[in-house]
Order: sequence, then C-alpha cells, then structure tokens
Amino acid sequence: MKDKPLQDELRELLWRRKLTEAERSELRARPEISADLELESRLSETLAKIPDAPVASNFTTRLMQAVELEESRRSRKWSFSWNWHTLLPRVAVTAAVVLFAGLTFHHYELTSQRTALAKNVALVAGSLPSPGVDALKNFDAIQRMSQPAHADEELLALLQ
Repeated sequence: MKDKPLQDELRELLWRRKLTEAERSELRARPEISADLELESRLSETLAKIPDAPVASNFTTRLMQAVELEESRRSRKWSFSWNWHTLLPRVAVTAAVVLFAGLTFHHYELTSQRTALAKNVALVAGSLPSPGVDALKNFDAIQRMSQPAHADEELLALLQ
C-alpha cells in the first residue's frame, strides 16, 4: 500500500507532461505499478497527438448562459421531495391553523345557540302570564313537598 502515493504522484505527472528518463527507470523498477502506469502513459501520449478542436471566441459566454438556463429551468420545475426539515414545520403550522379555526367555529356555534335559547326563553316568558300573589304565598310549603321525605325512624321501630 505504500506504493499507492507514488503511483498517484506518477499518474498526475503523466497527465501534465511526459515522464523523464529517471522517472521511467523508477517506474520500471516497480513492476506492480508499472503495467498500469505504462498504459496510462501511452494513452496520454496518444491524446496529446490529437489536435485541439477549434472553439468559438464566445464559447465561455455561451457555456455560462447554458448553465444558467439549465439552473433556472431546474429552479422553476416543481419537484416534491420528502425533506422533513421543511415538511414538519409546515404540517405543524397547518395543524395549528386548523385547530384555531375549529375552536373559533365551535365558540361561534355555542354563542349562536345560547343567543337563540335566550330569545326563546324571552319569547315564552313574555307570552305566559306571571303567577298571582296567591300562588306565591304558599311557595315554601309547595317547595318542601317536592323534596324527598326521609323515613321516620321512631315510627318504623314501633311498627316492628
């Protein structure tokens, strides 16, 4: 494994320039890395023989415009991904809004029912005549009659 840094260093040198005779002799001294780098060397030499392709004078500008156009297309394209860091807060806020709306609607319904009940009670109370003074004289006696009576313990004991 100690040959790996040397192999990488020689490979980088091959990409930049031709190897010197001293570097080639060092490469031949190590047959385990020689075959791979020899192939790499021949490939680099062959690629160096290929002439450079003619490029328009505004190539860089056109390339950057194409990259910007592609980025703008991607940003406009709606793509849904399961990103919990953004989805979870949105769900929490939505749940809070729905809960608040539900509680507000429930409060409104209770208030409207109470208002309707108060109107009905006022309507019934206004349509019935109020009880006379004679009915109110015996109110306490009538009220005591409606309460449940307790058994007389002494009477029960005598009967047994």
